[in-house]
Amino acid sequence: MVTSIARKAVLCAALGLVGLATAASAATLKIGTEGGYPPWSMVDAQGKVTGFDADVGHAVCKKLDMKCRFVVQAFDSLIPSLQADRFDLVISGMSVTAERAKVIAFSIPYATEDSAFVLPANSPLLKATDQKALLAGLAGKTVGVQSGTTQGAFLQKHAPELKLKSYETQDQMQMDLSAGRLDATFSEVTPQSQFLDTSGKGKFAMADAVIKSSADPEILGQGIGAGINKNNTQLKAKVDKALCELIQDGTIKQSSQKWFGGVDLSNYAACK
Repeated sequence: MVTSIARKAVLCAALGLVGLATAASAATLKIGTEGGYPPWSMVDAQGKVTGFDADVGHAVCKKLDMKCRFVVQAFDSLIPSLQADRFDLVISGMSVTAERAKVIAFSIPYATEDSAFVLPANSPLLKATDQKALLAGLAGKTVGVQSGTTQGAFLQKHAPELKLKSYETQDQMQMDLSAGRLDATFSEVTPQSQFLDTSGKGKFAMADAVIKSSADPEILGQGIGAGINKNNTQLKAKVDKALCELIQDGTIKQSSQKWFGGVDLSNYAACK
């Protein structure tokens, strides 16, 4: 009897250790992000990824009962790295476009975002009445965009007369604008607004003519989504379900309002 009890105790202890090991080795979801696109994705002094997309990533991981691990690298290298299986998802303010969808899959677009030009505060183009007038006024001028973005592709198609200069990060682009090496920058509204609230305050302003995604949905996309390897259909289904739940329960709204000054970028239409 003593021997039997002892054996049971040893067996229970062993099973307990196995349970602890399983819990400790919970599956990890590797997420590629840029880390230099505030307030969507930033890296703080301790190397921690923060921002709206970091919140979205952590919330998805929680829904899937997985651990998050962020992999930070240049935006234009995210899709090739996803194709090479260096991570499972891309969550980095990435617009869902037909061109990108040729090589990767996308989740439902969990957020929507427009694009805008930032120019010197005394520029007469700030009051351009529409997109056509604004682009015509920029002909021959140097405009900064971030490399690999839909904004760059949009200007190549719709404003070939302007001089386009690409940058790896938003910070580099905005530094050149501040130094007078650019006449304007073109990016999504939220990072442009953050620049105008910080280092660009008082010196630069956003043009009244905001460029809607509907201006060219083929290039500017259908909203912001998570990039997924085309072969990983099971993960796509899980991420879509998680994102819809996060939109419907207000998690996306809460994070959006926190990072974007009270603005809700949640794409409610994606889950109807």
